[in-house]
Amino acid sequence: MSFPLLTATAVLPAVGAIATAAVPAARRTAAKWLALLVSLATLGLAVTVLVRFDPDGDRYQLTESHAWIKDFGVRYELGVDGIAVALVALTALLIPFIILAGWHDADPLETKSSRWRPTQGFFALILAVEAMVIISFEATDVFLFYIFFEAMLIPMYFLIGGFGDRAHAGSDENASAQRSYAAVKFLLYNLVGGLIMLAAVIGLYVVAGNFSLQEIAAARADGSLDMATNTERWLFLGFFFAFAVKAPLWPLHTWLPNAMGESTAPVAVLITAVVDKVGTFAMLRFCLGLFPEASEWATPVILVLALISIIYGALLAVGQRDIKRLVAYASISHFGFIVLGIFAMTSQGQSGATLYMVNHGISTAALMLVAGFLISRRGSRLIADYGGVQKVAPVLAGTFLIGGLATLSLPGLAPFVSEFLVLVGAFARYPVVGIIATVGIVLAALYTLVLYQRTMTGPVKAEVSAMPDLRVRELVVVAPLIALLIGLGVYPKPLTEVINPAVEHTMSDVQKKDPKPEVEAAK
Repeated sequence: MSFPLLTATAVLPAVGAIATAAVPAARRTAAKWLALLVSLATLGLAVTVLVRFDPDGDRYQLTESHAWIKDFGVRYELGVDGIAVALVALTALLIPFIILAGWHDADPLETKSSRWRPTQGFFALILAVEAMVIISFEATDVFLFYIFFEAMLIPMYFLIGGFGDRAHAGSDENASAQRSYAAVKFLLYNLVGGLIMLAAVIGLYVVAGNFSLQEIAAARADGSLDMATNTERWLFLGFFFAFAVKAPLWPLHTWLPNAMGESTAPVAVLITAVVDKVGTFAMLRFCLGLFPEASEWATPVILVLALISIIYGALLAVGQRDIKRLVAYASISHFGFIVLGIFAMTSQGQSGATLYMVNHGISTAALMLVAGFLISRRGSRLIADYGGVQKVAPVLAGTFLIGGLATLSLPGLAPFVSEFLVLVGAFARYPVVGIIATVGIVLAALYTLVLYQRTMTGPVKAEVSAMPDLRVRELVVVAPLIALLIGLGVYPKPLTEVINPAVEHTMSDVQKKDPKPEVEAAK
């Protein structure tokens, strides 16, 4: 048997989570280093997966398949296409930076009124989330995917509710209540979505007789599986609802600003740059792959929801007074672009949407982590409490600016390429939708530049006059992310070469071809 590389990539952080949690309480620093080393080793395995993946080879590669629950046709099946490979690499890349950025976030507090924060548990939970997200990207058995799609909610619940942001206005009791509310809201929204999906998963088994994504797709292709139209549409809605909650898509988005606002900055990055990508990824792999007719049937409504997410999220970001909630609403707008690209049903749109998932993860991580460093120095999330930071901490302000410019998709930075492809793909099939979506670009420039102006420029406020610039550990976190934003903005070809063949397979699933340009023939 060949080495089970995909299993190892998911199991290593799971074993690391157990080992980190088992480190004695007095050895907090050892637990941090163990978690960091495990995350770096996982990154090494993810890079190996990326190197061994052949874009011109089979659709699913490095596959593993073992009997699990024979009576119900459940198998332990893993495999990656170009889309999954890109997102596994993104996940493994971001976790070491999340761990380094949160190096002191779970240290015990000195105040008597605050409870002890178990450092080992914080880093163990981060590794546990990484393991579950990676296996979700790798799973080609629908039931196996569902288990980890739901299981990741548990460690995320404790990360949000148990390790909240210390820069919270008000008493410790009020902060604890806000964290608890955000954690419960996150859990309830996603559990409801998961329960509806479970009903759809059971329905799929009743219709298809198994849970294998590849077998179901093959049966549909050769005509041995012919779902009734209404059955397919109901099953599609069950899957899509769960993924729209996770994504998050308007109007199922309201848990995200609370969760990101009350979390530490690294956990906020874990939510929006890692966990939420499972929702949009699953739309491509499962909604379009399993239910092509229903996907086309639902496309007009989904495009409207995506447009509302784009405009609504951007408008609310403009009006925010809280830095972290602003980034949360900006992410809702960005996820609207991703969903728009997926359901534009063009190769440019879907390639752009996949690239957007990767680039959004990197840009949001850069912006939110620098914002976290800023907030930890001042002790406040309110924009009005800052001013003139660029004069006392120019490196911090400069990295914050680059992260912000990436968020508004400035040409030359990675998100521009993906947003451009999404809009090209949307224009090609739905010109009016593409025109409306461009409003989100204008609003993104507004909320990003206003945020920078109010926090970094102007007179130096007394409270920030002694603010230190980025330290070595913080520079180690931020510098590689900035380098990636610039590198992928100038030369995205390494990613697009991996993604494009997988997108072609997805387009084949829904039996769609790119519309031909309407160019007047030369006379």
